[in-house]
Amino acid sequence: MTLAQGPDLKQPPPATTFSAWTKVAEENTLSEYTVTLPSAVESPFPENNAIPLNVFVPARTVQATPVVIILHYWGATDQRAERNQAQDLARRGIASVLMPLPYHLARTPKGSRSGELAIVADPQKLVETMTQCVLDVRRTIDWIATRPEFDSSRVGIAGTSLGSLVATITCGVDKRLTHGAFVLAGADIAGILWKSSRVVKQREQFRKDGYTEESLRKALQSIEPLNYLAGRGLQSSLIIGAKYDTVIPPDSTDKLISALDGAKTVWLDTGHYGGFFIQKKVQNTVGAYFEAEFAGLDYTPPSSLTAPTIRIGVLGDTEDGLQVAVGLDVWRSNSKSEFFASAIATPRGLRGFVGFRLDKGLSLGAGIHPKGVRPGVFWSIVL
Repeated sequence: MTLAQGPDLKQPPPATTFSAWTKVAEENTLSEYTVTLPSAVESPFPENNAIPLNVFVPARTVQATPVVIILHYWGATDQRAERNQAQDLARRGIASVLMPLPYHLARTPKGSRSGELAIVADPQKLVETMTQCVLDVRRTIDWIATRPEFDSSRVGIAGTSLGSLVATITCGVDKRLTHGAFVLAGADIAGILWKSSRVVKQREQFRKDGYTEESLRKALQSIEPLNYLAGRGLQSSLIIGAKYDTVIPPDSTDKLISALDGAKTVWLDTGHYGGFFIQKKVQNTVGAYFEAEFAGLDYTPPSSLTAPTIRIGVLGDTEDGLQVAVGLDVWRSNSKSEFFASAIATPRGLRGFVGFRLDKGLSLGAGIHPKGVRPGVFWSIVL
């Protein structure tokens, strides 16, 4: 199948033959294998047309095990986080398959950076890339079904950020996926592109080309998760969102939660990147979810995962003027943090700020420093 033939996510990828896997490592808890599959879609770049999989099988298994496909974030340059998740799953008796997304890692075309060609200001190319992502996951499921080591009636998927978008679309079109864990996830791709702090350059190009948010939404209909998830009926799902995310805005996460009936939810007190500080907690939550649900148990997630709320921005008051600042929240009034207090490091020393959050990162309140309390503002983003 070539990109010129047009995308059809609901059609399974063409049948193909698979090569044998190769064992590359063995530890106390798992064995690691590699296998390369042909991509379900032929792009103009040879590097992108092969899918090198890393497969982790729990040690000392005597029967077919459940398996989770793990997808990384946009621009990933390694798979350390995904390997850590695979090791956690193996300790729980669950196999996993790490699949690099198109234009990433070993699939990066020569002369470009990992992920550089994946998100571009061209709706047609976005549709083509996301279509290849989804069909490659479906081909990976085809391969899983050929291996006696895996229980093909218990296949899950876990994705982070871009990986979670791919995972949600695939869940909508392929009923062989029974469980899904979506980290830093959302729906309404056009809305994300129109608001995300991560795609400013692409958004400006869309505007120059005459797109509005609504016309972009129409152009991306064929890859919109919300168009496939209605009535999908996953056996269960877990969604982990970030309260102050400017990359996948919380309202996009809420749309995904509404689309997945009965979704289990966890919220981080961070932005898109703050989960790095509690990565092990997030991975343990994902692992515990799959362990319980694959065993037929109803997993109850924590209502939130405690994480530091770290702000980076500009602090201004009538005493110090404007200065670069890094803050750590020490108090918040409610779940929306409408009022908050931060301990702040600045070039002029330690400061404090107590304020009321307005919009777009701007807060009004009072700056606190050795000379007293002064009216102040704090513009910040939350990691």
